[in-house]
Amino acid sequence: GEEGVPHTLIADNSGGHLMQHGLVDLVIVGTDRVTARGDVANKIGTYLKALAAKDNGVPFYVALPSPTIDFSVEDGVRDIPIEERSGEEVTHVAGIGQDGEVERVRIAPERTKAANPAFDVTPARLVTGLITERGVAQASREGLRALFPDRAA
Repeated sequence: GEEGVPHTLIADNSGGHLMQHGLVDLVIVGTDRVTARGDVANKIGTYLKALAAKDNGVPFYVALPSPTIDFSVEDGVRDIPIEERSGEEVTHVAGIGQDGEVERVRIAPERTKAANPAFDVTPARLVTGLITERGVAQASREGLRALFPDRAA
Protein backbone atom coordinates (compact mmCIF):
# COMPACT_ATOMS: atom_id res chain seq x y z
CA GLY A 1 0.00 0.00 0.00
CA GLU A 2 0.91 3.62 0.45
CA GLU A 3 3.37 2.81 3.24
CA GLY A 4 5.12 0.04 1.31
CA VAL A 5 3.74 -2.80 3.44
CA PRO A 6 3.41 -5.95 1.31
CA HIS A 7 -0.23 -7.05 1.14
CA THR A 8 -2.74 -8.81 -1.09
CA LEU A 9 -6.37 -7.81 -1.62
CA ILE A 10 -8.69 -10.84 -1.80
CA ALA A 11 -12.37 -11.59 -2.44
CA ASP A 12 -14.46 -11.80 0.76
CA ASN A 13 -14.95 -15.54 0.88
CA SER A 14 -11.53 -16.70 -0.32
CA GLY A 15 -9.87 -16.17 3.07
CA GLY A 16 -10.50 -19.66 4.47
CA HIS A 17 -9.16 -21.34 1.34
CA LEU A 18 -6.03 -19.19 1.36
CA MET A 19 -5.50 -19.86 5.08
CA GLN A 20 -5.72 -23.63 4.46
CA HIS A 21 -2.87 -23.30 2.00
CA GLY A 22 -0.63 -21.18 4.23
CA LEU A 23 -1.07 -18.04 2.16
CA VAL A 24 -2.29 -15.77 4.99
CA ASP A 25 0.11 -14.49 7.66
CA LEU A 26 -2.47 -12.69 9.79
CA VAL A 27 -5.93 -11.19 9.66
CA ILE A 28 -6.78 -7.64 10.74
CA VAL A 29 -10.41 -6.51 10.76
CA GLY A 30 -12.18 -3.46 12.13
CA THR A 31 -15.13 -3.38 14.49
CA ASP A 32 -18.25 -1.41 15.29
CA ARG A 33 -18.42 -2.46 18.95
CA VAL A 34 -16.36 -4.39 21.52
CA THR A 35 -17.79 -5.78 24.76
CA ALA A 36 -16.21 -5.61 28.21
CA ARG A 37 -14.93 -9.17 27.79
CA GLY A 38 -13.57 -8.66 24.26
CA ASP A 39 -16.36 -9.97 22.01
CA VAL A 40 -16.37 -8.08 18.71
CA ALA A 41 -19.36 -6.96 16.60
CA ASN A 42 -18.48 -6.27 12.98
CA LYS A 43 -19.79 -6.63 9.45
CA ILE A 44 -21.33 -9.99 8.59
CA GLY A 45 -18.71 -12.61 7.76
CA THR A 46 -16.18 -11.55 10.38
CA TYR A 47 -17.07 -14.49 12.65
CA LEU A 48 -16.51 -16.99 9.82
CA LYS A 49 -13.12 -15.46 9.07
CA ALA A 50 -12.17 -15.72 12.74
CA LEU A 51 -13.19 -19.39 12.80
CA ALA A 52 -11.09 -20.09 9.70
CA ALA A 53 -8.13 -18.23 11.22
CA LYS A 54 -8.37 -20.21 14.48
CA ASP A 55 -8.66 -23.51 12.61
CA ASN A 56 -5.57 -22.71 10.55
CA GLY A 57 -3.40 -21.15 13.26
CA VAL A 58 -3.55 -17.67 11.72
CA PRO A 59 -3.46 -14.72 14.18
CA PHE A 60 -6.73 -12.75 14.14
CA TYR A 61 -6.50 -9.10 15.25
CA VAL A 62 -9.14 -6.41 15.55
CA ALA A 63 -8.21 -2.74 15.09
CA LEU A 64 -10.41 -0.23 16.91
CA PRO A 65 -10.60 3.22 18.46
CA SER A 66 -11.23 3.05 22.21
CA PRO A 67 -14.70 4.70 22.06
CA THR A 68 -15.80 1.46 20.34
CA ILE A 69 -15.38 -0.42 23.64
CA ASP A 70 -18.66 -0.72 25.53
CA PHE A 71 -17.83 -1.71 29.11
CA SER A 72 -21.56 -1.91 29.91
CA VAL A 73 -22.07 -4.95 27.63
CA GLU A 74 -20.74 -8.34 28.70
CA ASP A 75 -21.94 -11.02 26.26
CA GLY A 76 -21.87 -9.81 22.66
CA VAL A 77 -23.73 -12.77 21.16
CA ARG A 78 -26.57 -12.40 23.65
CA ASP A 79 -26.66 -8.63 24.22
CA ILE A 80 -25.71 -6.84 20.99
CA PRO A 81 -28.74 -6.36 18.73
CA ILE A 82 -28.00 -7.27 15.12
CA GLU A 83 -29.48 -5.16 12.33
CA GLU A 84 -31.50 -7.14 9.81
CA ARG A 85 -31.39 -5.53 6.38
CA SER A 86 -33.93 -5.84 3.61
CA GLY A 87 -34.30 -9.29 2.12
CA GLU A 88 -34.36 -7.68 -1.30
CA GLU A 89 -30.60 -7.17 -1.01
CA VAL A 90 -30.35 -10.98 -1.24
CA THR A 91 -33.24 -11.84 -3.54
CA HIS A 92 -32.64 -9.14 -6.16
CA VAL A 93 -29.74 -7.73 -8.17
CA ALA A 94 -29.38 -4.57 -10.19
CA GLY A 95 -28.10 -4.63 -13.72
CA ILE A 96 -28.31 -2.93 -17.07
CA GLY A 97 -31.33 -4.01 -19.07
CA GLN A 98 -31.44 -4.45 -22.83
CA ASP A 99 -32.70 -0.88 -23.09
CA GLY A 100 -29.52 0.37 -21.36
CA GLU A 101 -31.39 1.36 -18.19
CA VAL A 102 -30.63 0.08 -14.71
CA GLU A 103 -33.23 -2.40 -13.50
CA ARG A 104 -33.69 -4.65 -10.48
CA VAL A 105 -34.23 -8.33 -11.19
CA ARG A 106 -35.40 -11.04 -8.80
CA ILE A 107 -32.92 -13.94 -8.64
CA ALA A 108 -34.84 -16.10 -6.15
CA PRO A 109 -38.26 -17.72 -6.49
CA GLU A 110 -41.17 -15.48 -5.46
CA ARG A 111 -41.90 -17.20 -2.12
CA THR A 112 -38.26 -17.45 -1.02
CA LYS A 113 -37.60 -15.91 2.38
CA ALA A 114 -34.29 -14.13 2.82
CA ALA A 115 -32.25 -13.53 5.96
CA ASN A 116 -29.87 -10.61 5.70
CA PRO A 117 -28.11 -9.78 8.99
CA ALA A 118 -25.73 -6.84 8.60
CA PHE A 119 -23.38 -7.80 11.46
CA ASP A 120 -22.21 -10.78 13.47
CA VAL A 121 -20.40 -11.20 16.78
CA THR A 122 -17.00 -12.85 17.07
CA PRO A 123 -16.40 -14.30 20.55
CA ALA A 124 -13.26 -13.07 22.34
CA ARG A 125 -11.82 -16.62 22.38
CA LEU A 126 -11.22 -16.29 18.61
CA VAL A 127 -9.45 -12.92 18.82
CA THR A 128 -5.64 -12.86 19.16
CA GLY A 129 -5.56 -9.22 20.20
CA LEU A 130 -7.32 -5.87 20.11
CA ILE A 131 -5.23 -3.14 18.47
CA THR A 132 -6.00 0.23 20.09
CA GLU A 133 -4.42 3.68 20.24
CA ARG A 134 -2.95 2.67 23.64
CA GLY A 135 -1.44 -0.60 22.43
CA VAL A 136 -2.55 -4.18 21.86
CA ALA A 137 -4.88 -5.66 24.47
CA GLN A 138 -5.70 -9.27 25.11
CA ALA A 139 -9.35 -9.86 24.10
CA SER A 140 -10.56 -10.19 27.68
CA ARG A 141 -11.89 -8.09 30.55
CA GLU A 142 -8.43 -8.15 32.11
CA GLY A 143 -6.70 -7.15 28.88
CA LEU A 144 -9.01 -4.23 28.27
CA ARG A 145 -8.89 -3.14 31.91
CA ALA A 146 -5.07 -3.06 31.76
CA LEU A 147 -5.09 -0.60 28.85
CA PHE A 148 -8.18 1.36 29.92
CA PRO A 149 -8.28 1.43 33.73
CA ASP A 150 -9.93 4.85 33.55
CA ARG A 151 -12.94 3.42 31.67
CA ALA A 152 -13.31 -0.11 33.00
CA ALA A 153 -15.77 -0.62 35.85
